[in-house]
Amino acid sequence: MSIASGIEKKVILAPQATQGTVAVAGLATAQYMRRVTSDLNLTKETYQSNEIRPDRQVADFRHGVQSVEGTLNGELSPGTYDLFMAAILRKDFIAGVSDAANSNVASDAAGTLTRDDALGSWLEDGFKIGDVIRCTGFTATANNGINLMITAVTDTVLTVLALNGSTLTTEAKGQAVTTTVTGKKTWTPLTGHTEDWFTMEHYFEDVDLSEVYYDIKPNSMNISLPATGLATIDTGIMGLNHNFLETGESPYFSAVLDASTQGIVAAVNGVITVEGTSIALITSLDFSIAANLTNEPVVGSDVKPDLFDGKVVVTGNMSVYFEDATFRDYFKNETEVSIACAFTTSNDDDAEFISFSMPRVKVGGSSKDDGEKGIIQTMPFTALLDTNAGGDTGVTATDTLSTTLSIQDSTLS
Repeated sequence: MSIASGIEKKVILAPQATQGTVAVAGLATAQYMRRVTSDLNLTKETYQSNEIRPDRQVADFRHGVQSVEGTLNGELSPGTYDLFMAAILRKDFIAGVSDAANSNVASDAAGTLTRDDALGSWLEDGFKIGDVIRCTGFTATANNGINLMITAVTDTVLTVLALNGSTLTTEAKGQAVTTTVTGKKTWTPLTGHTEDWFTMEHYFEDVDLSEVYYDIKPNSMNISLPATGLATIDTGIMGLNHNFLETGESPYFSAVLDASTQGIVAAVNGVITVEGTSIALITSLDFSIAANLTNEPVVGSDVKPDLFDGKVVVTGNMSVYFEDATFRDYFKNETEVSIACAFTTSNDDDAEFISFSMPRVKVGGSSKDDGEKGIIQTMPFTALLDTNAGGDTGVTATDTLSTTLSIQDSTLS
């Protein structure tokens, strides 16, 4: 007798062409998913009879409308959860902007990349606060390939901060320098929102059974960045339908891509900036993305007809050492701030990374703990649509306004 073991379970995710059609088994668009846990399950509403009977017993109990609910919980790594990230923000990842082979770029040890206004503009090129860039072409090779987060941008000057704490070397203009936003980005757009549907299979290899769930979407995403430990990502899933496959029929997917192999990110490797300034006082940061999906049953079917999109809502918490009035007064004065953070898989100059940018944030509290230790403020916050037009927001040059949240992944090409 075999009993299914979690270590033998394989979780497979594939995009669907459309709602109502299970992802094709042999197209090699399915991928094994890395996980800590995955607890996707079929659920049903149930109805118990309320009939009053002389035998004083319950005579009937029925199953009603079905749905699919659960989570995929993992440790955050680049190139692993991008399908769900794009789906919950409702925009496909697109390539970052680039200023190619520009001999009009100088660097200095203060962390700026400077060019002449008459020979182009960083803003017009589409570079944004929170973007992580890499440069090539400097004679000072130490400047090449470093992960640099943009903390301020004007037409002529990019102010940058190396994710691993290294420093740029001063070099005059004259070399053919290429500056590129590394990898790809997604964000919640102003228009043209995508709607992505997925099929997920749980294949219990040791007992040769499969549970295939389709017409699913991510409904929530919780990202936690503790000061010690690995970053985590927990995705809440809603769905409409399922197929259960028996021994000899499993697995459903016959062509599956290998799981990603990138390292796991940790908050100790990377930077967090608030209002463009790197902060070393934050003891933890977590935030949640809610898609606010809804569905309703209909008469004559045990399957709900659709999952309806709601607003994308981003909320979170910062824990910050109480050093001065700065963070407290963000709450007291209802000051809007920006938060950008990027985390790497190692401390190398060009380590793979994933970054998050929230250009307009309001803090909703500033409670302090106590004890024989450093006092910590707990600061809940809500990210908002940045309605300030301009090039120094958080998105690409094609948007005249900003977004609530953008995500950049260096491994996507």
